[in-house]
Amino acid sequence: MSRQREVRIALLGAGKMARVHALNIAQTPGARLAIVAGGSKAPELAERYGAATAAVEAACASSEVDAVVIASPNGVHADHIELAARHDKAILVEKPVDLDLARVDACITNVGSATERCVVAFNRRFDPSFAALRQRVHAGEIGALQQLTITSRDPARPPLEYVPTSGGLFRDMTIHDFDMSRYIAGEITKVYAFGQRLDPDLAELGDYSGALVTLETATGASVVIQNSRHNPSGFDQRVEAFGAAGTLALTNPTPTLVRSSGPDHSGAGDAFIRPYAERYAASYRAEIEHLVAVTRGDAAPLANLHDGRHALALALAAAESARRGVAVSLEQ
Repeated sequence: MSRQREVRIALLGAGKMARVHALNIAQTPGARLAIVAGGSKAPELAERYGAATAAVEAACASSEVDAVVIASPNGVHADHIELAARHDKAILVEKPVDLDLARVDACITNVGSATERCVVAFNRRFDPSFAALRQRVHAGEIGALQQLTITSRDPARPPLEYVPTSGGLFRDMTIHDFDMSRYIAGEITKVYAFGQRLDPDLAELGDYSGALVTLETATGASVVIQNSRHNPSGFDQRVEAFGAAGTLALTNPTPTLVRSSGPDHSGAGDAFIRPYAERYAASYRAEIEHLVAVTRGDAAPLANLHDGRHALALALAAAESARRGVAVSLEQ
């Protein structure tokens, strides 16, 4: 495909993440939202961006589409990947690839070489700060990595109607942290997880309100992940990497860097950014730019289906560990 040719994109889904992707497609040079498919809100979203509507299969088969963004419900991601791959489209798919590991394995087998054109939307890999921390760790700035601490707390729990189909905290939320653990610290060999049931509504649905996870890596480094579904302070996403020669820390961005002090306070700053679409605005834009590059053959997926599989395997191991109260080893 020519470097100058516009990349025409079909968007599957019309929910919150689909709306984020639609905005970024519209704002990305060289990309155009051609079709919105699936969901009762698809016509409204399509009209907003001057796109057509179609059934999912017709959108994936269309000769007017070069790439597909999959933001449909979790349970059909693998089906939609296979459908888009069958029609030779480049793909960006929201996590998880599927909630079942065997289904992910089957998807990888079924799409074959098309895995080379399928990007899994682990958006933190595309965030400039996370990417810089990872690059500096791998460049040896802090020596051999010994400990990695990841804090991930959401402003508010998800809608209760979403929880039963979400896959639970580990597959829905912590999966981002599992991917980042591998991305920074390398392969994981052992998982120990403790799940908290402090929210009675989530507990009634069989889900956790928070978790503490400890991971052991193949190099002997350790990773600690702290999760909470509800943080009154806002969206809290921090990382600290500790090594033999120093420490690297990633802190929360705020709307401004202004801080104030007075007779009854010191060092007060702006509140954390609450909406995830604002906190990770740069990474969501970068995902679409990356999809354009992958579609044109100018880049390989920064996160591929195998990365999606590894993250899901860690999530399932964590769920087993929390249920049984024991550490779980992973096959390498």
